[in-house]
Amino acid sequence: MATEHRSAANAADDRVDEDVILEVRNASVSFSMDRGDSRVLRDVSLDVRAGEVLGVVGESGSGKSMLASALLDAVVSPGQVSGEIRYHPPDGSPVDILSLSREELTRLRWNEISFVIQGAQSAFNPTMTIGDHFEETLRAHDADVRAGMEHARELLADLYLPAGQVLRSHPHELSGGMKQRALIALGLVLDPNVVVMDEPTAALDLLMQRSIISMLEDLQEKYDLTFVFVTHDLPLVADLADRLAVMYAFDLVEIGPADEVIDHAAHPYTRALLNAVPNISDRTMDLEGIAGSSPDPVGLPEGCSFNPRCPLADGLCETEDPNLSDAGSEHEVACFHWEDARREIPLTLDESGDPAGDADSPGGEPR
Repeated sequence: MATEHRSAANAADDRVDEDVILEVRNASVSFSMDRGDSRVLRDVSLDVRAGEVLGVVGESGSGKSMLASALLDAVVSPGQVSGEIRYHPPDGSPVDILSLSREELTRLRWNEISFVIQGAQSAFNPTMTIGDHFEETLRAHDADVRAGMEHARELLADLYLPAGQVLRSHPHELSGGMKQRALIALGLVLDPNVVVMDEPTAALDLLMQRSIISMLEDLQEKYDLTFVFVTHDLPLVADLADRLAVMYAFDLVEIGPADEVIDHAAHPYTRALLNAVPNISDRTMDLEGIAGSSPDPVGLPEGCSFNPRCPLADGLCETEDPNLSDAGSEHEVACFHWEDARREIPLTLDESGDPAGDADSPGGEPR
C-alpha cells in the first residue's frame, strides 16, 4: 500500500495496488466560519483494499466521521471536500467520486458504495414500516422490487431477525439492536461492493455490539464485502478489522495491520487510547485518561497536533509536523519519537484485555 501524508499524489510515482478499491489522496474538508476557516479533515491519504475491513478509530471530534462522509462526497453544505477520492470497481475504469454530478453520485451510492449511519432511530421515517423503507430504496434506484425484497428477507435472516415481523413493523416497535441490524440490511439490499459504517454499534449494550460484530464477519464472507468501520471503540473494531487507521486532530497518525497496531502501537496517542480501555477482569486497575483536550479545528497547535498532550514532545514536535513513516511491516506512524513511545509508554492491557506490556516496552513479555 502506498500511503501518503500531507503531500500531493504524484501520478508518475504513486502506483495503486491492484487490490485497492478506494483510493484517497490528500482529502480535506473545510468550513468557513465567522472566526476563521475550519479544516475538519486535513490531507488524509490512504488506500482501502477490496475485501478488507478497515477500522477507523479516534476520539470524538477526531475527524473520523468526516472522513466517512467524504468517501461518498456526502459532506453537508457548506462543507467543501477537496483532494482526490477514486473508486476502483471490480470491473470498469476508476471513478473520480468528487467530480461526479448529483445524478451520478445517486447511482454510485447504495449500488456501489453504501453508508450505514449511526443512530438507527433517526435514520428511519417513523411513519413508514421497515418494509416501506426497503421498497422505497429499491424503487429510487430502479431495482426489481420483488427480487430486492426477497434479498431483504435473506439479509434480515442473516442478521438473525424475523424478516416478516420486522418488515411489517414501524421503527418504534423494534428494539435498538433490531433497528440497527435492519439499517445494516437496508444498506446492503442493493449489493454494494463497499460499505462505510459510521459508529454502527453506538448506544447499544456490549452484548449486542459483539453480536453485530460477529454478524458482520459472516456477512463479509458471504457477500464478499469491503467494510470501512468508523468507531471510537478501538478494542471493539480490533476483533473485526484487518487493518486499523488511527485519527487525531482531523488527520491520520497511525495505520497498520490490526494485530500490529494493538500489540505494538507506535504513536503516543494510540498507546494512550489503548491504556484508557477498562479491564473488566481487573477492577483494581486505574484507567489512564488522556491529559488535555482535543484541539480546536480553527486553532490547531503548531508542529505535531498532539504535542500539547504528549509526554514525549520536545522542541522538534512543537515546530515540525511529522509525516507518516515506516514502523514495521505495512505499519506507518506520524511521530518523531515512535520508538521511544514503545519503550517509555507501556501498554497496560493486551488485545484480550489482560494486563501486559508489549515486547518493546519495559517489563513487557514478547507475545
